[in-house]
This record gives sequence, structure tokens and C-alpha cells, in this order.
Amino acid sequence: MRRLPKLILAKDLSILGGDSKRLSMDAKAGKLVRIRHGVYVDAPQWQKLESWERYALNIEAAAECLAAPTIFSHHSAASIHGIPTILRHQPVHALTTYAGGGRSRAGVKRHFVIKGSERAQEVKGFLVTDRTRTVLDIAASVPFAEAIVPIDFLLNKKRNSQPVTKDQLLDGIRGTYSKAADRRITAAINFGVGNSGSPGESYARALMHVVGFEMPQLQSAVNTTKGTVYTDYYWKEVGLVGEFDGREKYMKPEYLKGRTPSQVVIEEKDREDAIRATGRRVFRLVWSDLTVSRLERTLEAAGVPRRRRASAGHANS
Repeated sequence: MRRLPKLILAKDLSILGGDSKRLSMDAKAGKLVRIRHGVYVDAPQWQKLESWERYALNIEAAAECLAAPTIFSHHSAASIHGIPTILRHQPVHALTTYAGGGRSRAGVKRHFVIKGSERAQEVKGFLVTDRTRTVLDIAASVPFAEAIVPIDFLLNKKRNSQPVTKDQLLDGIRGTYSKAADRRITAAINFGVGNSGSPGESYARALMHVVGFEMPQLQSAVNTTKGTVYTDYYWKEVGLVGEFDGREKYMKPEYLKGRTPSQVVIEEKDREDAIRATGRRVFRLVWSDLTVSRLERTLEAAGVPRRRRASAGHANS
């Protein structure tokens, strides 16, 4: 993640003897963006941020405004840990030991826990639930396909420096969740894999399962005239390759590896042409394809084999 813009706090300006009303005036003029009461950020910088970067700033803003030390959880803890999730306009999440908790207030959703069960740690100056608890809490509270994204990440030895095993995740469930949540989390863990290449690949694969298509082989080696390439998805029985084009591939340094975005585009086209030359068919997915109805149409058009008929009520759109 790139360096985020600095928050501008009305309370700091007041301490320094400045006029905090000026911040409100600048926000009305479009020079600043108010992201929380008394918290602003430079408007041009805000406009350049991705959704996950804006979410990280909202967490930081909440931490600046909350009076008592706060343990962030769920998607907020995941953001701080650097664990990818599907955000979908998530609020800031935090734990509370107050029995009347569980309510949202000022953009912060509180989750009740028994005092002493928080399993908190300090990360980047924030108090957060640990990585395992964070991912399990998310899996207990979101649809199946969304739960797979952070689970795949924790299982992957290449994408993070502290991978966990399925047994470790399963052990973390015991005595913490309801029976229904336990079943949902267990199903997501069992579906998780350690070789998914990106959050988008994980989410797309899980949606394929939800809408009833056969699961592909992941990172399958294909020998081409340009050498061995590894495909995102491969259905061997029908000679079909699926590739996921996430924005990370064209933006983040760990994917660019010193190349420009235009160079990556050219290399991806050459790579696809080399796969087609082996007689295999290739189709591509992008983030905008990842709704149940659109993905189903795309997979059917590409010729992905069905596993079963989609089940009503099982969708994750």
C-alpha cells in the first residue's frame, strides 16, 4: 500500500491556536474532504485513493476520535494486518465488552465479546484482533464467497510471510461461535486453498462454486513455445483456461516487478496467445464480472462445465 495522506484534525488545529472553522469552510469549497467529525483530508489526494485505502484512512480517523483504547476487528483488523477482504462499504469494526454492544454509532460497528476473550495485539500502533481471530470473525459474518478471500490469503505461503494451516484455523473456532456460524466457517475453511494468486482469483473461484460450476485446477503448468506458463484456472477435461485480470496486476509494485503497466498488458497478451497456440481456449474475468448473474453468463458462454444446478438462496451477489 502506498503512503496515505495525512489526516487533518480539528482538535490539533485548536490546540495550536488556529481556527478550526476554516477546515469546514475548506471542505465546503472542495479543498478538503470531511471523513469523520473533526477529521479531514486533502481532497485531491483523497480522490486518487482506492477504496481499500480510503477504508484504511477511515479506521485511522476513528482511532483518533474514539476516547477509550479500541480493539479493531473484522474487516478493520484485516485492513491493518494487510489481509485482503471484500469491503462492500464496510463500517469500521471494533470490539466491546459492554453487554449493550453490537450497535453502530458514528460509523463504528461494535461487536460484543466476553471480557478477556479479545485476543488482541498491537499492529502498526493499533490494537487489533489477531490474524486468525480476524479471519474467522469475517467468515462468521459474511457470505461464503467473501469469506474465501481472507482464508485463501492466510493459507498462502507465497502471498504472506506468516501462513497458517487449515487445522490452525479450525482450532480457532472452538468455543467461540454459534453452531450455525461454526458450520459456515468450517465450510469456508475446507474450501480454502493455499495457491490462489490474488483476492480476485479467490473470490471468482468461490462464486463459481456458489453458482454450480466445476472447480478448476489452480496454477496449472502449460508448456508453450514461450516456455512454461501457469494459468489462474484450468478445466483440463474441456481444454479451457480462465484468467483473472485484477487491478493489482497493473498497479502494485509486487505484481509489476519493475515493469510499466503497458508492458504488463503486452506480456499478458503474448502469454494468452501462447496458450491459445497449444489448442486450448482462453477466457478472461475482471472485477466487474463478479456478480452471480454476470459470472454465470460469462462461464456458460466460455463453456465451463456445470457441477450442479445453482441453488436458490445460496447466491452471493
